[in-house]
Amino acid sequence: MTSFLFDLSFYVAVPFWAMMIFAPRWSLTERVIASPAIVLPGVAIWIALAAPIFPELWSAVSSPSLDGLRELLADDRAITLLWAQVLAWDLFVGRWVYLESRRLDMHPLLMGPLLVALILLSPLVLPVFLLLRARARERAPA
Repeated sequence: MTSFLFDLSFYVAVPFWAMMIFAPRWSLTERVIASPAIVLPGVAIWIALAAPIFPELWSAVSSPSLDGLRELLADDRAITLLWAQVLAWDLFVGRWVYLESRRLDMHPLLMGPLLVALILLSPLVLPVFLLLRARARERAPA
C-alpha cells in the first residue's frame, strides 16, 4: 500500500504540472490552477500516511534531531509522506510561479522549461524565477 501511495502522490500532481507547462494559455488551465485546492490530493495522501505514525512523526518534528529523523525515515511510510509533502509543496510553489508568470505575461517558451526545472530542483530554480520576475516587473507598464 505504501508503494502505491508513493506512486499516487506523483500521479495526482502530474496533470496540474502538465496543464501549466503544455497548455498555459488554455482557459481551463487558468481556471483550474487558480485554485490552491490543487494541492489537496497530495495533502490527503500525506494525512493517510501520517495518521498511523503520528506520534513518531510529531516527536521527530517537534524536537528535531538528525538521529530522530533518521529513525523516522527508516519507516517507508515516513519516506512516502515526506515525498507527498515535497510534491504538494512543489506544486503549490509551481502554481504561484505559473500565476505570476501569467500576470506578468512571461512567454510560455521560457516558462515551460523553467517549470520543468522547478519540479526537479525547486530550491535552485525558484531564485532564478525571482530574478526573471523582477526583470519582468521592471519592464511592465505602470
